[in-house]
Amino acid sequence: MDEQEEQALRHRIEELRIEHKDLDDVIARITEEPPFNHLQVQRLKKKKLSIKDEILRLESQLIPDIIA
Repeated sequence: MDEQEEQALRHRIEELRIEHKDLDDVIARITEEPPFNHLQVQRLKKKKLSIKDEILRLESQLIPDIIA
């Protein structure tokens, strides 16, 4: 992986982290005042988990393979 690809990957990870945090804030705001839409919260949490998985997948690409 060259420097440009690595920078693009790091940039994408940062974007996903921001989106993950934003979703966290939205979920917290929605659930502050009952009654709230449980289905909407469930979908947001699923999206948040999907973003977290994507972050982990991209981060693993940044780690060089170590030959044992």
